[in-house]
Amino acid sequence: MLSGICFGTNDLERAIAFYDAVLPTIGFTRTVRGDVEAGYGKEGDVPVFWIVKPFNEEPATYGNGTQVMFRVEDQALVDTFYHEALKHGGVDEGPPGPRSYSEGYYGAYCRDIDGNKIHVQFLPV
Repeated sequence: MLSGICFGTNDLERAIAFYDAVLPTIGFTRTVRGDVEAGYGKEGDVPVFWIVKPFNEEPATYGNGTQVMFRVEDQALVDTFYHEALKHGGVDEGPPGPRSYSEGYYGAYCRDIDGNKIHVQFLPV
């Protein structure tokens, strides 16, 4: 069972400012804050998404082909998340729109301030 996902950061304060602004658009809030990490999740739940300064004190890097995907309830949330991410220093990797992955699939791609790739998706059940 998957219990969470971590992204590394080289500037925790800047990453917290980014994610504090962006993640509430999809219902996540910061629930934990430490000296080298911050955790986010749904209100009342344990954090499932973390940003951390690497514990080995080496620079944080992003993985080629690696991304975190957030599934949301409707297309408007995809749009809102994407635009908030760009507004707060994120970088475009594919604007909101239909994708050919499956019928009704709608998504957007961006990178955070450390270059980590994020995919926000709506897929009707």
